[in-house]
Amino acid sequence: MTIQTKPILAYSLPTPNGQKLHIMLEELDVPYTYHRVDIGKGEQFTPEFLAISPNNKIPAIVDPEGPDGAPISVFESGAILKYLALKFGKLYPTDPRQQVEVDEWLFWQVGGFGPMLGQNNHFSVYAPEKIPYAIKRYSDETHRLFGVLNKRLVGRDYIAGDYSIADIAAIGWAQSAERYGITRAEFPHFYAWFDRLNARPAVAKGLEIGKVPQATSLADDKEAQKILFNQRAR
Repeated sequence: MTIQTKPILAYSLPTPNGQKLHIMLEELDVPYTYHRVDIGKGEQFTPEFLAISPNNKIPAIVDPEGPDGAPISVFESGAILKYLALKFGKLYPTDPRQQVEVDEWLFWQVGGFGPMLGQNNHFSVYAPEKIPYAIKRYSDETHRLFGVLNKRLVGRDYIAGDYSIADIAAIGWAQSAERYGITRAEFPHFYAWFDRLNARPAVAKGLEIGKVPQATSLADDKEAQKILFNQRAR
């Protein structure tokens, strides 16, 4: 069993992607230090942060006790989850077939369930021009993806066998289900899973880490939107 003696440095925010990291660290019960990266102020573009996250996105970690005892940085939420699971031997199966199953659903989340919900949110809430086609396209895809998850959870407590990083990857994004029009009547298996995960102490704590009162919502903060949206290569 791996023992962590120095805190893992967690560069993050309480966004759905950041919450994956928070929940994982709480589930593992390892020492870590939370470092807030204020993306609304452009802190993700600093040279110090880009050195560990070249895609200028949160979350990212620095593990001072990486492979062979040397420090390592990891960016991209899916890669972080898998790195931590493999290092500590938890929340990821050892059987190769079960590993494939977890990987499928982990990549389903990072490739679809996150990005498509994000586009839905962008065109429905933040886009200055409300384009009906874009809103319908991503609303429909959001509904389809929740349907995929609902079907997957028929007769299952968790997405890929035992509780794993596949569940941790999805639960933060699932928090906005009602806002997307996802009802308990239509998606009962999803909501049974949703309630089951939210009842876990580590999930409940991980979802709250880093939350601070905001004087202005992002939907109204035009300066933050200039930093977050429509960026080109620098």
